[in-house]
Amino acid sequence: MSFADTPASSAPGILGSMSDHAFCDVLIIGGGIAGLSLASALAEHADVVLLEAEPTLAHHTSARSAQQLVPGYGPPPVRELTRATLAALAALPDARRLVWPSRFMVVGRAADVQAHRTEAMETITHAEACALVPALLPEAFESAALDTTSVRTDATALIEHHRALAAARGARILTGHRVDAAEKHDPGWLVSAGKTTIRAARVVNAAGAWADRVAALFGAEPLGLVPLRRTAAYVDVARPLPPETPMVSSADNTWYFRPEGQRVLVSPSEAVPSEPCDAQPVPREVDAVVAKVDSVTTLGITGVQRAWTGLRTEAPDGVPVVGFDPAVEDFFWLAGQGGFGFQTSSGIAALAVGLLEGVRPKGSAETLAALDPGRFRT
Repeated sequence: MSFADTPASSAPGILGSMSDHAFCDVLIIGGGIAGLSLASALAEHADVVLLEAEPTLAHHTSARSAQQLVPGYGPPPVRELTRATLAALAALPDARRLVWPSRFMVVGRAADVQAHRTEAMETITHAEACALVPALLPEAFESAALDTTSVRTDATALIEHHRALAAARGARILTGHRVDAAEKHDPGWLVSAGKTTIRAARVVNAAGAWADRVAALFGAEPLGLVPLRRTAAYVDVARPLPPETPMVSSADNTWYFRPEGQRVLVSPSEAVPSEPCDAQPVPREVDAVVAKVDSVTTLGITGVQRAWTGLRTEAPDGVPVVGFDPAVEDFFWLAGQGGFGFQTSSGIAALAVGLLEGVRPKGSAETLAALDPGRFRT
């Protein structure tokens, strides 16, 4: 194996090979929202290379997002990172192109709704919920809570925003480069991806469903990350929802729906363990959620226009993993975002930049401790 000691090229775009440029400060493995948002933030401070195994960026989970960012969704560390992400996105010059207001409502039994309620949500009356979403059958729920700070995002535009910003700042992005070997090279690593070899001072594992497998190549112990299948579909309906209709989720996590133009997005909210793979919809699960949403609404679903499935990879405690491995030098985890990838992306990226650069990262001490991969090594 050989590598060049020449400085990184600053040419923007997605490159096909790195035969002439094989050194970097930070190598990011994974081209989903986690890896790309880190690349765009970090490239301002360091020489960054990002490797994506697939021919296209964001091929798996990030391309199959529900595209709703809900501040009241998730455990406390996730909610803090979501607030940081929304603040970062709101400060962008083209913020309204990337995110815009879109309310989120939880309905169900009173005890279940109360268990979902956080500081970002307010309890509303049954009548108020019915007025907000007349398509909901009144007998289908007894209580409701509303998050008025929730926003929609254009996942494709946000991915492209981070890709373009990373490239403009000099990051080199390579698709079709699956990492297959790694060797410690003090300081840092020699990393092989097919015919390409890269020397990196530090490596970030943002490989999503494959994160534990990637870690094994570097001699790191797996964290017990579990990919969970989640299906969604666009359905045609007899009575389309007004565009201002909130996204509606059942408090028992068995379905959600929201308007998508003249169609409606529906999901069974399932979390079925899966091997890392290019996940595909299971027809019976699509049929089941169509029947369920039809049974609690007056939408009148007439057919499925398109269905898809993504993998939401979770750590054993349901909290993302961000930080240096406690036993493997120069190996950094950026994994286990679960269903919170987009809504925590900028917050996690800012925190990770601080950790990688050795400065006080943004975020509370409690959140930093909650994200630390060392929590699994007792």
